[in-house]
Amino acid sequence: MMPTLFRFFLWVFRAILFFGLLGLAIKNSGTMLLRFFFGQEWTAPIPLVILAFFTLGVAVGLTAAISLSRQRKPKVNAE
Repeated sequence: MMPTLFRFFLWVFRAILFFGLLGLAIKNSGTMLLRFFFGQEWTAPIPLVILAFFTLGVAVGLTAAISLSRQRKPKVNAE
């Protein structure tokens, strides 16, 4: 009984969080101007810029985690 009730409240919390963040993104859907070197500019919606940098951060984090896990070699017990 309790795990089912807990799952229900967890899904309600997730729905409230999702719609709250969706509303925040819709209210802040203006454009952002990013200025790069040599006069280069990029204009994009704010949620797209945030999503791009979040995706870039996840990719960098996963790359670091994978490279660290490949460097560790399992110890072989010589018995």
